[in-house]
Amino acid sequence: MKAYRGRPGIFDREHQENKRADLEVVDLSLNFGGVMALSNITMSVGTGDLFALIGPNGAGKTSLLNCITGYYRPQKGAIYFNGEDITHVPTHHLIKRGIGRTFQNIELFPGMTVLSNMLLARHIHCRYGFGLASLFSPSVRDEEVRHRRILEELIDFLEIQPIRHQLVGSLPYGLRKRVELGRALALEPKILILDEPFAGMTLEEKEDMVRFLIELNEGWGQTMVLVEHDMSIVMAISSKIMVLNFGEKLAEGAPEEIQNNPDVTKAYLGDDTPL
Repeated sequence: MKAYRGRPGIFDREHQENKRADLEVVDLSLNFGGVMALSNITMSVGTGDLFALIGPNGAGKTSLLNCITGYYRPQKGAIYFNGEDITHVPTHHLIKRGIGRTFQNIELFPGMTVLSNMLLARHIHCRYGFGLASLFSPSVRDEEVRHRRILEELIDFLEIQPIRHQLVGSLPYGLRKRVELGRALALEPKILILDEPFAGMTLEEKEDMVRFLIELNEGWGQTMVLVEHDMSIVMAISSKIMVLNFGEKLAEGAPEEIQNNPDVTKAYLGDDTPL
């Protein structure tokens, strides 16, 4: 795979000094009325991991992501990020702590350009208020240049230079997925949560996304947690995999262990055929 060779910026080793992203989920349970979505889930993600969550439809994967990112409040258990209890921290504060996310259904603004959608993610890094912004002072101009430089690096990395000024709503599905990844990266997350990043893509689009994720993980040291149904991709790129089934943890381990686990193959296929 061709390594990224962009301009100095967010891919710098110097910029990566504070990339610690240790996530701990302890005995987490979530229910909706009488429906148990998650039952006593425990998982551990270390800095630099590419951690995959897999399981049949309805297993509780997205519910777990929603708990980690603050959209759901679990009834039991705790979530720790870099040693801090974030179980009941609001979503907008979690973003400032370094938790970024993409969604199963693309959450972009279709009537705005690619660049404008990505610029929105930079608001958490803005150090000026309305007054300075309205005057467009020299300090504001300098900061805007810095934000644009970071975005241009991401645009180069994701190979979306030709569409930077196009409306998102006019783009094919695969490119919109790529733009959503770019917007999440513009947050400069310590940990990146990806909910089915390959869903609905063509084979060529999947190959491109795999290339980007591997380079982010191995070249930039980006910690990631992803939910995905394409087992060939999961087994190829993940460092660790956890399997959920009916809201319960079925197995956790390296790809080879999961691939040969009879309980996992039975949950997926109903027999002991290896995945």
